[in-house]
Amino acid sequence: MLLDESGKWKMKIMYQLACQKVTRYGELKRGIPEIPHKVLSSQLNELESSGIVNREEYRQTPPKVEYSLTPRGKTLMPILEEMCKWGVQNQLPLK
Repeated sequence: MLLDESGKWKMKIMYQLACQKVTRYGELKRGIPEIPHKVLSSQLNELESSGIVNREEYRQTPPKVEYSLTPRGKTLMPILEEMCKWGVQNQLPLK
């Protein structure tokens, strides 16, 4: 499932990948500093398994891995952008 409670970071990860095109793990972590390493790794694996994120591993020293949105993942971005707009427009005032 793409957006359940355990996947609350997936939209942020996808947004980072959409903005930066091809991104290394450390860049993603810096872009979302509040996400724990274990969770980021898990969410990336789930997004890859769903065909949303592509993981490209380069055999070199030190190892290099890059992440990007797949064509399927890119089709979700307009939907996520509209959801964000709706959220901003319908935000409840803080009590």
